[in-house]
Amino acid sequence: MKLHGFLIGQTETLLAEVLKFTGPADAATSRFFRAHPKLGHGERGVIAEAVFAVLRRRMEFAHLAEGGTGSPARRLTLLGLMQTAGRTALKPFMSDAENAWLEHVAKIDPQSLPLRTRLNLPDWIYQALGKRFEAEELAHLAASLNYPAPLDLRANPIKASRDEVLSALSKAGIEAGATPFAPFGVRVVGKPPLTKLDAFQDGWLEVQDEGSQLLCSLVAPKRGEMIVDFCAGAGGKTLALGAMMRSTGRLYAFDISDRRLAKLKPRLARSGLSNVNPVLIDSEHDAKIKRLAGKIDRVLVDAPCSGLGTLRRNPDLKWRQSPESIAELTPKQLSILTSAARLVKKGGRLVYATCSILDAENEGVVQQFLADHPDFVLVPARDVLAEQRIELEMGDYLSLWPHRHATDGFFAAVLERRG
Repeated sequence: MKLHGFLIGQTETLLAEVLKFTGPADAATSRFFRAHPKLGHGERGVIAEAVFAVLRRRMEFAHLAEGGTGSPARRLTLLGLMQTAGRTALKPFMSDAENAWLEHVAKIDPQSLPLRTRLNLPDWIYQALGKRFEAEELAHLAASLNYPAPLDLRANPIKASRDEVLSALSKAGIEAGATPFAPFGVRVVGKPPLTKLDAFQDGWLEVQDEGSQLLCSLVAPKRGEMIVDFCAGAGGKTLALGAMMRSTGRLYAFDISDRRLAKLKPRLARSGLSNVNPVLIDSEHDAKIKRLAGKIDRVLVDAPCSGLGTLRRNPDLKWRQSPESIAELTPKQLSILTSAARLVKKGGRLVYATCSILDAENEGVVQQFLADHPDFVLVPARDVLAEQRIELEMGDYLSLWPHRHATDGFFAAVLERRG
């Protein structure tokens, strides 16, 4: 679309609000667009993409903005728009000094910038990841986080096969292909509007990252079982589990948020599933949970976490989270896992998962849980994936990384009750 001069001012206004980091960037962006209803779909896309480009590359852009003209906010805005709209589109709306500065910036080789600047990671995250990765791979990971995530879908086998979904998308002029690992996954090129498609309305597909789909494969629910999705949220994993059960048995979707469970209802209606029971709970200690103690075949705990595995989608999280917020999260994660474990019957399976890339929220929580619960044992993720005929090299845990697997950052551990 053609860039208009007023969009630069609009982008700068939204960026200033988002950079206060008083709440999620996507929520601030939604509020801004509601307050400016005359902005078209394309204009909103340009503004949002520019703001999120700045969030992804904030350290790099701040470094480049040091030598420019005008206010720092204006310079950051121009750098973001150059990434998304292009320098040529900006040229008519900038001063001669700004044009000269951006022309200079465009000639800078990113590799000539200091490595810490290029990584665009706060020191505490850099230090945590540096314990896991060599410098070269850490640079690859950081680079992968600077690009928007692809749009992944899950074909709903209750309604249609993956090939039928791909065919429907092709007929609608949408380019897509099968994901490399998840058996029902579809990866779409670009960000086409899907909600108006018949295939979407008829429940043939759901938006779900391939990594999230692979978590459900670790649960591996069977027909007729009793399953609990302990932190169901808006129900993406719930719907995937229900489809794997072929709509048999009983599938409980627990969550403490009525608002999130309300988002599940229209998705559930489209899905064709009849085995899902959404249940609002007040906490992980709710009496409704105690009534199911020792009766459940498989429990998925997709625990509340820092969300740092989703930085391609939510780049503001790396600037909003802190070591202190992680220290507050981990006891809560252990408490939720401990409560969920009471549901699992002997021989049953408990899957603990996060969309975090930090050991403290992942291996640390699982190892503490196992130390406290000798009746549970770790089942190697590689064995469970092999049983599901999913060709994905893993160790004891499922560890998915954007630069290795083109998914969000995900962690999962499979635990089995023996005692």
